[in-house]
Amino acid sequence: MNILGLIALITAALGFIFACMPGALIVGWILLPIAFVLAIVSLFLKDKPKGMGITALILSIVGTIVGFVVFFAVVGSAADNAFGSGDTKVVAPSGDTAVTDGAAVNTPAAAGVGTRDNPHPLGSVIESDDWRIVVNSVTLAATDAVVAENRFNEPPAAGSEYILVNYSVTYIGDEPNGQTPSFVSVEYVTEDGRTVNSYDKSVIEPDPIDSNTLYKGGSVTGNEAFEVPSATAGQGVLAVRPGMFGDKVFVAVK
Repeated sequence: MNILGLIALITAALGFIFACMPGALIVGWILLPIAFVLAIVSLFLKDKPKGMGITALILSIVGTIVGFVVFFAVVGSAADNAFGSGDTKVVAPSGDTAVTDGAAVNTPAAAGVGTRDNPHPLGSVIESDDWRIVVNSVTLAATDAVVAENRFNEPPAAGSEYILVNYSVTYIGDEPNGQTPSFVSVEYVTEDGRTVNSYDKSVIEPDPIDSNTLYKGGSVTGNEAFEVPSATAGQGVLAVRPGMFGDKVFVAVK
């Protein structure tokens, strides 16, 4: 048996797991390089099996890539939280607002609307200089639909369920090279004030939102899945930010 290869494999597996956890990224980044070096050394040991060393080598490389993806996702979320600019406008859902030339006419919202305690209703048009977002619907108790969508989708943890947030994103800015909808963020905030991101439990949703580049006037509609506490799923709110520099506003889930 190649003991060094086994140690490298265990270290790589642990590093991969920690690299997927936003709060423990640093542990993954410590373990993965160690696993990489041990795996390389194990491959040069004479008369020893190479299988575990090769597996550890591959796992350490893939884990490092995953770690960078998670890191940039966390940094992007932090940047979104840091760069509110006060230019976010909200229009009541169609039917409660006038329309001129196909565009909703903004009516000043009542004081306090758009907070966690008094969120905007579903269907509200949330707009910044570059982006327009409409949360069309929220499907609670969507676990069966999410799990059935892909055989690699894991069931939610005990006491939790998946919900599906369907929303539309339109790019209304003037950047000639367009922008990706990834600049838009939608989060779920639990009743007790905890933020849940869709990447906290990565799954493939039915009709997922497309993140390809949009140009002026381009629009996409799709779903994003969140794993939330079942007992209070309908009591949370959505935190929506229309682009990196737009202010965050809150939208009801029902």
